[in-house]
Amino acid sequence: MNNSVSNTARLLWAGLRALLVLTVVTGVIYPLAVTGVAQALFNDQANGSEVKADGKVVGSSLIGQSYNLPLKKGQETPEPDLKWFQGRPANGLGTNSVNTQYSLILSGATNRSGDNKDLIDWVTAAKAAVVKDNSVGGYTVKPSDVPADAVTSSGSGLDPDISPDYGDLQVHRVAEKNGLSVGQVQKLVDEHTDGRTLGFIGEPRVNVLELNIALKELVAKS
Repeated sequence: MNNSVSNTARLLWAGLRALLVLTVVTGVIYPLAVTGVAQALFNDQANGSEVKADGKVVGSSLIGQSYNLPLKKGQETPEPDLKWFQGRPANGLGTNSVNTQYSLILSGATNRSGDNKDLIDWVTAAKAAVVKDNSVGGYTVKPSDVPADAVTSSGSGLDPDISPDYGDLQVHRVAEKNGLSVGQVQKLVDEHTDGRTLGFIGEPRVNVLELNIALKELVAKS
């Protein structure tokens, strides 16, 4: 009997020691070590790839933002603020119906089959809006000029980048709305165009948030 109690106590103490050691190693030492390495070697990425303007964090280079006008009375969908470069459509899936404490927008892609009527109607309307919004005095956009990323969302629905073609298409409109020359705005797009990662991965891209920050600075100087 005494041996049984002694063995049980010994096993419980061994288990408790193992629990304490593993808790310290995996719950304290390991997280601190990973955090330290991340802060030392990948500081920007570890902190969310923050983008700052005027000394304040204004967003992340990894998450797209909308540039819309305030909602008018009776309006459900805001109109784009056309003085800014516009990103890809943010195709949210609606409000979160599971956690009703917060009104969250779930992101997603425009994934439909090529012959889906809803997709065809949506893309057709989006293309017409892009043509209308970006056709300004002396510059007319043709439907064939509209790139795919101007009318469809990315896989996440929160793509921070647009193609250089979509950036170029918006240059005349942005220049007119901000009282700038086409050359000035085109230069901004060219300066903020990144090539393929490592020269062969992905496609050339323009980060819309960083481009609009540069645009704001240029307008302030002008």
